[in-house]
Amino acid sequence: MGSDVSGAWGGRAGSWTGSGSGTCRAGVGDLVTEFATEWDDVRFASRMWERETVDGARVDMRVHVLRGDRLASLANLRDFLAEYHERDSSTPALIESRIGTAPGMIGATEAFWLVAPGIGVNVIVAPEAVDLPGLAAVAGSIVPVEA
Repeated sequence: MGSDVSGAWGGRAGSWTGSGSGTCRAGVGDLVTEFATEWDDVRFASRMWERETVDGARVDMRVHVLRGDRLASLANLRDFLAEYHERDSSTPALIESRIGTAPGMIGATEAFWLVAPGIGVNVIVAPEAVDLPGLAAVAGSIVPVEA
């Protein structure tokens, strides 16, 4: 049995939901935490799935909805996330892909896409919890809630 990304969450970054097709693989823990933060003038609304382990806890999946003027293009989003996650922005592990109808990038453990200028979504998974098809399915299910 897996965890479901359905149900709205959000805050200052807007309200978002995952559809029923966004059910995660059985490896994703069912402890869900939501929080909002800001880093370098970009606002985050985040949801995190984790599980208890012998050593404490393990994060299986994180979804961040980001809002900020500096996220004007997919390249800007990629560069921001590289800086935020402290990695090289030219990493070949990510390939350009459509996430739903939006331009994005996906790799074995991460997907991100530009919903509109100034709005991006970032999904990060633990490889032992969610495989690439599972990541693509979860990413494709995350949409803004219509007001």
